[in-house]
Amino acid sequence: MLVETPTGRPDAPGTSNATAGRRRHDDAPDTMALFGRLAGLPDGPERDALRDELVTAWLPMAHRIAGRFRDRGESLEDLRQVAALGLVKAIDRFDPERGAFESYAVPTITGEVKRHFRDRMWALRVPRRVQELRNKVRVARRELTQSPGSPEPSLTALAAHTGLTEDEVSAGLEALESFSTLSLDAELSAGDDGYSLADTLGAADASYDTVIDRESAKTGLRRLPERERAILYMRFFEDMTQSRIADTLGISQMHVSRLISRSCARVRDEALGERTHGR
Repeated sequence: MLVETPTGRPDAPGTSNATAGRRRHDDAPDTMALFGRLAGLPDGPERDALRDELVTAWLPMAHRIAGRFRDRGESLEDLRQVAALGLVKAIDRFDPERGAFESYAVPTITGEVKRHFRDRMWALRVPRRVQELRNKVRVARRELTQSPGSPEPSLTALAAHTGLTEDEVSAGLEALESFSTLSLDAELSAGDDGYSLADTLGAADASYDTVIDRESAKTGLRRLPERERAILYMRFFEDMTQSRIADTLGISQMHVSRLISRSCARVRDEALGERTHGR
């Protein structure tokens, strides 16, 4: 729990009320001396140990910042890890000659957490531009509906408030509903007989495989002798029996059977060979 800890006694000589209230949380320790030492140390075990000490000292502040983003679809533990990463970056980049560490660390950690939401929390990868449109539209909707009883702002009102075109506002509104995906097992209507989202999606059409097989077989069929092409046409397109084909051509039924088997095997092998070489 955060408690107020003044930097000095209010009645101490030379201590003003402003100075006494400058650091109000116990997660903002006085570590300027440590940062001064860190800046003068080369890479090595001593510097690493001092860096770890600074991380430990400022980690409560990082956790406090992470807590501001709770209840947005990400676990608090994950947010704390992201904030801790931002803290480490802030410590590594901080120049103690340029002011207080807290002033530098807070926006650095906050930016790291916001980037996490921007880049990692979308179930589908969304272009950066669409994410920015979403944020502008979200803020505009909130500002336009602040007053109790305010109606849902129209597309035109949002465009005027944000300075965006209506097409851009439409893209932002669509993105507002696209932060997370919906399970294919989600029911679309209440009750025991409700359909799931998967029930509304099209299934693979077996006819596509037939088209592919026919196209693959064309070349092999053209290479067959004319009599074998005629036998296959009579058998598979005119639905003639082998006995009738044999009578028509004046050959034995056994010969017709062998020609059909040999021709089909040849066409199949050529089609499969073309597919293998085409990969």
